[in-house]
Amino acid sequence: MARHRAARRLRRGQRALRRDQAAAAAVQGSGAMTDVLLFGASGFLGRQVRDLLTRDGRVSGLHCPGRADLDLLAARPADVAGLLRAVRPSVVLNCAGRMSGGYDELMRGNALATAVIIEAMAQVAPGARFVRLGSAAEYGPTPPGHAVHEQDPARPVSGYGISHLAGTQLVEQAAADGRVDGASLRIFNPVGPGLTGESVLGRARDLLASGVRDLDLGPLGAYRDFVDVRDVGRAVVSAAFAPDLPERVFNVGGGRAVSVREAIALLAGEAGFTGEIRESAPPAGRSATVTWSRADLTRIGNVLGWQPEFPLPDSIKAML
Repeated sequence: MARHRAARRLRRGQRALRRDQAAAAAVQGSGAMTDVLLFGASGFLGRQVRDLLTRDGRVSGLHCPGRADLDLLAARPADVAGLLRAVRPSVVLNCAGRMSGGYDELMRGNALATAVIIEAMAQVAPGARFVRLGSAAEYGPTPPGHAVHEQDPARPVSGYGISHLAGTQLVEQAAADGRVDGASLRIFNPVGPGLTGESVLGRARDLLASGVRDLDLGPLGAYRDFVDVRDVGRAVVSAAFAPDLPERVFNVGGGRAVSVREAIALLAGEAGFTGEIRESAPPAGRSATVTWSRADLTRIGNVLGWQPEFPLPDSIKAML
């Protein structure tokens, strides 16, 4: 994998780490076959990554441990290190995480799990590439009309956003210290096949499927940057196999802000719904104070050569 920028003084053992990372970079650039360890392969995002890697000719072995094999929420670094020794991956991907729960559950799922993987990789597989999935919630509110860049201030306003920001900062720090060759992808609002009922579009789809006469939802005036889950999968694979990572944090979005009201109307139209759509329910707590969200995709385009391919109407059709 990529060689990190040298620190002012190499700590004990870091010369060996540099050699490991240089060797991994040579493998990456040579087209050699790669073993991949994927956490969260059964989830909404992880399934797309798994499906892409299954068809990827660069992958010699794809290892997808379930919770029965290793529960990241309860694992210690030694537990993950044991798995790394058994698998010997060149790439480790974490698509697992928590969307809801108490502060302790969110921190455990989105930050502590990241820390555990980093500690294990630093001991056993320091030359491997590590990619975790973060969230646009790390940014908090942004001004209407603004496309948020990775260098913009991150001011999350929810436990969910705080927990993901902590995970991202751990990756940045570990990379700066030369411990792990890692990246964190800030996923905006994923939609598409397999969307769960935890999002407003997922809830609306489930209500429509139940045959309701009218649709009662919360306020729909916010603007969101929707990105197809299949495009998210492509972004993860791009980060996994990039020969070099001059940056550590990447936005993954559609690059366009769409009102949630418009997205719900698209969904209702595709479902053949003719009832009334009412905005009478309480707002969702996780993102109620964020009225505008749009990703600047310059960095991921320049570094990883990625851009979204699926338009929102296609993503919504694939939800049904």
